[in-house]
Amino acid sequence: MLPDKCSVKEEGKGCVNPPEFIVSIISGSDEYMVGLTCKKHKEIVSGKIGILQKEGKMHEGNVSFSPVKAVGTDCVHGDSDDFVQIDMNRSKN
Repeated sequence: MLPDKCSVKEEGKGCVNPPEFIVSIISGSDEYMVGLTCKKHKEIVSGKIGILQKEGKMHEGNVSFSPVKAVGTDCVHGDSDDFVQIDMNRSKN
């Protein structure tokens, strides 16, 4: 399960937009999930990660933005209310 909101805070207030991308850092054969973001905050998150990497506070590697996708399994069932926030017709970035 993922949080239902973007993980960015502006002026101490959390973003109310639903997450659109899983943010991770790919370093060699490893990948580290570092957060979630909406489209509005994608560039801000990328810039902040770059700063943290230069300061040695975050793993070196390429920043990856993977679109959030709705998934169902035998043990996780979703109804139509669970998928309202996810726009499956959005183009990949």
